[in-house]
Amino acid sequence: MKFWKMQGCGNDFIVFDNRKDKFSEEELAAMAKHYCARRLSIGADGFMAVEESAVADFRMRFFNSDGTVGEMCGNGARCISRYGYENALSGSEQRIETTAGLVTGERISKSEYRVHLNLPTVLDEREAEGCGCGYVELGNPGLPHCIVLLEDWDTMEVNELRELGRRLRYSPVFPKGANVTFVKTLGDDHFRVRTFERGVEDFTLACGTGCGSTVSVLTRRGLCSGKNVRLESDGGTLTVSLTRENEQITELLLQGPTCVVAIGETED
Repeated sequence: MKFWKMQGCGNDFIVFDNRKDKFSEEELAAMAKHYCARRLSIGADGFMAVEESAVADFRMRFFNSDGTVGEMCGNGARCISRYGYENALSGSEQRIETTAGLVTGERISKSEYRVHLNLPTVLDEREAEGCGCGYVELGNPGLPHCIVLLEDWDTMEVNELRELGRRLRYSPVFPKGANVTFVKTLGDDHFRVRTFERGVEDFTLACGTGCGSTVSVLTRRGLCSGKNVRLESDGGTLTVSLTRENEQITELLLQGPTCVVAIGETED
């Protein structure tokens, strides 16, 4: 199998061109689980298959590292935008079909890419595990996110925080389960975040849709401007900007670096 290994702020992915082989969803899910296994194979947070699309430049099928289907992935979309540009599947603007809807990518520089994330179809407040949570679903079907403003999360013992993330991820308050992002304020329009991701079942170095959902919630609460909001994660910095009309989010932009780690071919 020929592949690209890519990462965006430490969120890493295997990209595979499925236009010729046309593996089924079941086969791709099995491949994702196998190839994403760290130390046993290539290792990654997610697996993305590039396919033909009748409505966009190409289609992105996203699978989590456990083989489950993901509706969308923000950092994955930024990386696959670069893949599309560098493999002549698109120009400097990339139209990508995803399970959650159409996503547009933009090439800012050789490594910097911005994507127009799927807009929130659900944005409300909920109580779970004693926490006040902002709940967001991006796109349709919606990618679910739970946002928790917890100013001391970075002082908590990591296993304690992981356990809280796991309980929230499976809380019945979130019928589809949820990715869980903990948020700490660093300054005006400046936050530190850590996300427990559904399908990875652990913390990742960054989560693009988690950052987009975080800014959606914080802007709704009046805690940030929604313009050029910086979000620091263990893997680096992402920037989110949104546009609202009559309290409705009409544009949600995610920007940050991408990296081509390796281009290779599996053997055994």
